Amino acid sequence: MQLFYVIEHMEEDEDTTRSIPPWVELEYSHMRALAGPGSHVYFTHLSKTSSSSLSAAFQSSTNDFAEASCHEEDVLNLMKSRGISIDRVCLLDPKAEKALSPEDGDGQFDMFLFGGILGDDPPRDRTGELRVMGFPTRHLGPVQMTTDTALGVTKLVLKDKIPLDKISYVDFPTIRFNAKESVEMPFRYIVMSDGKEPLLPPGMKELLHEDLNKGIDF
Repeated sequence: MQLFYVIEHMEEDEDTTRSIPPWVELEYSHMRALAGPGSHVYFTHLSKTSSSSLSAAFQSSTNDFAEASCHEEDVLNLMKSRGISIDRVCLLDPKAEKALSPEDGDGQFDMFLFGGILGDDPPRDRTGELRVMGFPTRHLGPVQMTTDTALGVTKLVLKDKIPLDKISYVDFPTIRFNAKESVEMPFRYIVMSDGKEPLLPPGMKELLHEDLNKGIDF
């Protein structure tokens, strides 16, 4: 089953002269690994500079990753160009009444839409900008996730047919760098195969350590 994911880039400071920050690039690249081969991830509403830099970063990926394409157009224009109606696109929305279920991957929807980056602490409900457009919605549970985690959970539910409450999570994990340095992440993550550590994008732990004392809000 081929799944199509759309990440509507919603960073408020985005402009035509600015590239995406390194941590965003790590999360976006991780989405392709989590989606896996046979799927496609569309990154929409990017600036020209961000679209170019992200496309260049994706060129070095392997066959184990989902296909990806970067677009300056927004999701509505992407849908229009592909003849997809709004009722065929599922918005992953924390405020949705209905939870995502394995049955949602059985042909009811053509695309699954995420507002990126979702990982604000506290949450600023930027998904609300997409909610008002009238998409059908589903939620992924009560705890805020990073965007790559949200996509990974969606894949597990839709493609692997694992119900939300059967996925192993870790909430608000503490990332330890050494005996004296650590940082608490205010989000829910999928648990790695060791049953303890959160599934982070490759390179994210090193970036967090590097920026620990710079006052950067993740």
